[in-house]
Amino acid sequence: MTATAPPPSTARVRATALLPRLTLVLAALLAAFFAAAAPASAHAALTASDPTDGAVVATAPAQITLSFSEGVAMNGDSIRVLDPRGKRVDTGELRDLCSGNLIRYGTALRPGLPDGTYTVAWQAISADSHPVSGAFTFSIGAPSETAVSLPSRTAGDGPVAVAYGIARYVAYAGFAVLVGAAAFILLCWRRGAAQRPMQRLVVRAWVALTVATLVMLLLRNPYTGSGNFADAFDLAGLKAVLETKSGASLVSRLLLLGAAALFITVLFGSYARRHTSAGEAGTDGKAGTDASAASEEDAKGESDLVFGLGIGGTVVAGGIAATWALSEHASTGIQPALAMPVDILHLLAVAVWLGGLTALLVALHKVPGIERTAIRRFSTVAFTSVVVLACTGAYQSWRQVGSWSALTGTDYGRLLLVKIGLVGLVVAIAYTSRKWTARLAVGEGESAEERESTSDVSRETSPVTVTSDAVASDTIASDPRRAAQLARQSAARRTAREKQVRDADPDRAGLRRSVLAEAGVAVVLLAVTTILTSTEPGRAAELEAGRGSTATAVPDRAVKVTLPFDTGGQDGKGSVRLQLDPGRVGANTLHVWAETPDGKPLDLPELRVSFTLEAKEIGPLPVLPERAAPGHWTASGVQLPLTGDWRIDVTVRTSDIDQTTVQKNVKIG
Repeated sequence: MTATAPPPSTARVRATALLPRLTLVLAALLAAFFAAAAPASAHAALTASDPTDGAVVATAPAQITLSFSEGVAMNGDSIRVLDPRGKRVDTGELRDLCSGNLIRYGTALRPGLPDGTYTVAWQAISADSHPVSGAFTFSIGAPSETAVSLPSRTAGDGPVAVAYGIARYVAYAGFAVLVGAAAFILLCWRRGAAQRPMQRLVVRAWVALTVATLVMLLLRNPYTGSGNFADAFDLAGLKAVLETKSGASLVSRLLLLGAAALFITVLFGSYARRHTSAGEAGTDGKAGTDASAASEEDAKGESDLVFGLGIGGTVVAGGIAATWALSEHASTGIQPALAMPVDILHLLAVAVWLGGLTALLVALHKVPGIERTAIRRFSTVAFTSVVVLACTGAYQSWRQVGSWSALTGTDYGRLLLVKIGLVGLVVAIAYTSRKWTARLAVGEGESAEERESTSDVSRETSPVTVTSDAVASDTIASDPRRAAQLARQSAARRTAREKQVRDADPDRAGLRRSVLAEAGVAVVLLAVTTILTSTEPGRAAELEAGRGSTATAVPDRAVKVTLPFDTGGQDGKGSVRLQLDPGRVGANTLHVWAETPDGKPLDLPELRVSFTLEAKEIGPLPVLPERAAPGHWTASGVQLPLTGDWRIDVTVRTSDIDQTTVQKNVKIG
């Protein structure tokens, strides 16, 4: 008797027809995200400069200094100072003025500079591997016309940046699929190691990650420098890249991928052969008896092999994840010692979840014999990964955003909200997948005889098939080509019958559709996550925006401003409270209080204040307050001649060498 699978339902046909459309929608979404991600935003923010942007100083300063929100890599050409005619007037010697948490660099100026407007152009590499650049002007004596024209291309922009960004996306996706699919095989479906679709998935992920890493290593020099593709093969530039933290991380990743290749060889070699041999033995009575006699020894050998693969795979996967943690956001900012291991756990959780989801989708579409217990195991593994993802993600969000205002007022915060929404959507779809998994589990109670009967039915052949096989046997000696053709036809018929039996299971078809939807949203989620690594964190964005923040004066009421500072030395942290009374055009009285972080008076060796009205090119007007009491300075007769946005610069010195300048804009009039 020949078993015939029921024809596909209309709903299933429609779902199949929708797959190309869903693919196009996902491609469009990814293209939109790619476009939004280029160019990458700066990560190290310029928090202060001396002189400040637009300042007019009476005499030429001895040096130019720049302060950043996080660590940067700079060289002798990173800070260039150009006179009004475009001639370079700095000495080209980079001065490292960093102290404690204060990130500051400077360069000396040549003596005897004439009056006029000077341009400061700078470029650096953030501690999280992204290039940053900028420019500002200051004037000596009085502003003047300038002939300086800066290049329109900013660091990390242009076609090279686009290619580098695509390589980053491919690297993240390759890592997720490589780690997740391998974990899916070892934790959920060990028989999958012998399945060709699973082997191809893992190997292709390894190739994608390896190629993307090589491309990033070659493009690193033009990406952070000239922006020309030809410089990718500049050996001197490549040598310079290898000496940086980012270059070392990429090389380490390539070495770890060599170890990953060994892991894949064992997984799909000796380990896969064990399951292939076990499956063949199970179909033969005598072999089954021999297998039973040696089952205890085989089980012990397999357990040892799985343990070794698990330990080795975890070490290699953790090492590859560490190459990102050691060179990007987690390696800089606050609490890097805690942030880096948390980031590694976060990346591994993402990979196990999304990569395992990809493996499950491939198995459901390509392997009709996947056990329902494997699907249930992955449901548990995915749930654990989501819990780890939520915990580590909450810490990372707090660390990178820092405030509620940054969550809604910065690009990083808004992208994070999109990511949270996508995670919620994926979890909701995953809940539907768990319901289909539970329905599949009901069928687990069927007996071995029923499963064997189903297997026999799927292998049952029609008279035409038997006749074809007989003809093939008779033709082997006389016409090998005809025999090969008949063999291919027979294999195609078997594949078609297996697909019919597979598609006839409504529970399995429902699970495939929900997993496909889950995977589609997960692809967009992975793209958003990758964009987040190329976006300026909320903390740095708010800090950078704070340089130009304005406090509005209320008529007939004193202007009050509080400015935190950190000179980087011992006891160098605190805040200054400034009060300008009555805060209007004309004469004002200035009071300044310096306090420690716990609110106690802080008696500073030196404190200076200046006022600048950039819109009218007035200032800086220096003020030297007199010490009235410990931690309190005052000055009377502070003249502000015009209304407008006045910038207040407060220079604080806490020791002979430790000082900083903080600033705030206030509206007068």
